[in-house]
Amino acid sequence: MKRIVAFVAICLFALVGTAQAAGTFKLLTWKGYAPKELVDKFEKETGIKVEVTYSNNEEMVAKLRATRGAGFDLAQPSQDRISAVQEEFQIYQPMDYSKIEAALFIPSLLDAVKKNTLVGGKSHAVPFCWGTSGLVVNTEKAPDAKSWKALIDPAYKGRISYRLKRVALIGLGFALGYKPFDLYGDPKAYKDMLDKVAEAMIAGKPLVQNYWSNGDALLESVRSGEVTVAEAWDNGAWKLHAENPKIDFVAPVEGCLGWIDTFAIPAKAENVDAAYKWINFMLKPENAALFTNQEKTPTASKGAGQFVDKTVQADFDRSFSTATIDNIKWYPPVPAALEEMEGKILDKIKAAN
Repeated sequence: MKRIVAFVAICLFALVGTAQAAGTFKLLTWKGYAPKELVDKFEKETGIKVEVTYSNNEEMVAKLRATRGAGFDLAQPSQDRISAVQEEFQIYQPMDYSKIEAALFIPSLLDAVKKNTLVGGKSHAVPFCWGTSGLVVNTEKAPDAKSWKALIDPAYKGRISYRLKRVALIGLGFALGYKPFDLYGDPKAYKDMLDKVAEAMIAGKPLVQNYWSNGDALLESVRSGEVTVAEAWDNGAWKLHAENPKIDFVAPVEGCLGWIDTFAIPAKAENVDAAYKWINFMLKPENAALFTNQEKTPTASKGAGQFVDKTVQADFDRSFSTATIDNIKWYPPVPAALEEMEGKILDKIKAAN
């Protein structure tokens, strides 16, 4: 009898252990990056419950700094926002690439993110998706809006919108003749550039309809005609183009700003196994394509193209010629001191009359 009781106890312990191993997976990510259909599919396949918290780069860093890397099992910062933050705050843990199904990834993107997130001889992320920031334009009302300078052009007074974020600073930096990323190693030169950009943005404040912070609200502003020229991501413009062919994504002549959003595991993640399972799950071609079809954003999944809708591919082909792709300015890792400098400049612009 004692043996039977002991055997039952062992079985129960194993069942409990399995349930705990599955447990809950806490994801800190951007809106749209965890489609419900894929969350449901993952939960069904693994038995792991997924809790999603939506955020952005600044908030991700703030949340993880506040907890020293606790509270979440996986985050999705942009690749240029990892190395400097990690060097200063140690909020991520090195990636165990033996747990990544490398064959699922486009090799060049995987290699680039490994290189750009290298801290202390170890890399801290893998790529998920990529895209660009440029101009969303009503081409009927603003046919000549083809430069970042359109954001400070009196021709579009009262019909301009952009975020008070670093993308506007850098885009206008290129438009004013600077090479912002080449100045990362020279803080004084970078500050001089920011001062010139701030001067132009402050002078252009009367031209701005609004500084957007909510993507859906921006799309509605463009959709209604309240805004005819805006800084935004390519996929937002494509959503509007499907409704109104006169609205489209325009790659600035100075070049789009290219980003890669990643998967990075916080330093004190509690369900690391689930994090790796989610990464590999999301990079499977059919799953990555579902994301691309919904969000109109390409991923680092090597085989997803065969599952992507033809209309989505048409948007990409229309906006990105070979020359346009070659002209993309990809964000390198941003030094922490420069990001702090940018924050002060943005506060100055916001406070200016």
